[in-house]
Amino acid sequence: MEIQLTAKHLKVTPPIRDYVSHKMEKAQKYFDHIVWGQAFLFIEKRAHNAEMVIHAPGQTFRALATAADLYSAIDIASDKIDAQLKKHKERLKARYKVRQEGPREEEALEGLRLSVARQPVNPMTPEEAVREMELLGQSFRLFQDRDSHQIHVVYRRSDDSYGILQPVKKGR
Repeated sequence: MEIQLTAKHLKVTPPIRDYVSHKMEKAQKYFDHIVWGQAFLFIEKRAHNAEMVIHAPGQTFRALATAADLYSAIDIASDKIDAQLKKHKERLKARYKVRQEGPREEEALEGLRLSVARQPVNPMTPEEAVREMELLGQSFRLFQDRDSHQIHVVYRRSDDSYGILQPVKKGR
């Protein structure tokens, strides 16, 4: 990870640079794909401030800390960044775990991996199917149309509107 260190109203000595590098490199225990980090050290009146920013793909983490001495401010900012990274990693794990826990069976078919989702088909209106799909956090929902008694699929389109797939017999 590349670390950029900037200081205002103080001189950056090699021990300070090494200390900041050591503290910021701790962040890599949470994510291997961290692009780069920035540290801003500055003094305002009698308070020492440390701001740390870590840039990862699609995400930026920032922490600001104030203390009576510089090393304490760096420690506090580092702890805040670590807490943010840990929380973010736990969210990602939880999201991945939810996807894996669904009632699905994995089947191999001629080198193709298919994921089969079994879903009860209940008679309902398209509006009820959309509500149930949103409630369950799904991107599509299979249902039996209450009026026509046919099987339909309601799905979320890329423009956040909804579509319905209706089966029709192939014309000859």
